[in-house]
Amino acid sequence: MSRLGKGKFLNRLLDLGPIILLYISVLNELDFNYLNLTYFSFNFPFILIFYWSLKKPENLGYGLIFAAGLINDVVVGFPMGTSSFAYLFICGFAAYLRNITLRPSILKDWMFFLFTVLVVSSLNYSILVLFFEYNINYLNIIINIIFTFFLYVIFANIFQIYQKFIASSEKND
Repeated sequence: MSRLGKGKFLNRLLDLGPIILLYISVLNELDFNYLNLTYFSFNFPFILIFYWSLKKPENLGYGLIFAAGLINDVVVGFPMGTSSFAYLFICGFAAYLRNITLRPSILKDWMFFLFTVLVVSSLNYSILVLFFEYNINYLNIIINIIFTFFLYVIFANIFQIYQKFIASSEKND
């Protein structure tokens, strides 16, 4: 019986993997300043939230995503709620794509992700500029969007492998 309990605990921990990874990524604010890579940044929470909201929405709850956005605002120094707004907007785009898609394709998801990132980033930074008078370096934003877009395919494949691993571990128990 203890073996069965350990298997269920491990499966539950694997199911919580995306939300744990989301909180780790918003607490660390992934950047590569220590590697002296000036023009390399990407928004990993956007990739994570879009993928898991599209493929397995039950793994990420909207309340947990909202709370992760609040934590991100504290870490980055944005006004409270701006990241939460962006994250929930990404969830909305992913839900829309999930409902209209008949045959899922990584290429279609990738193109829609580009559209989503462009809309969400422009809304987010427009709010920061118009209402909060933030000074924004547009070159950094463009570079961030480009790398986020290109890295989506890589992380989507990694997340797909992770999903297969979870499915196989649940099947073995």
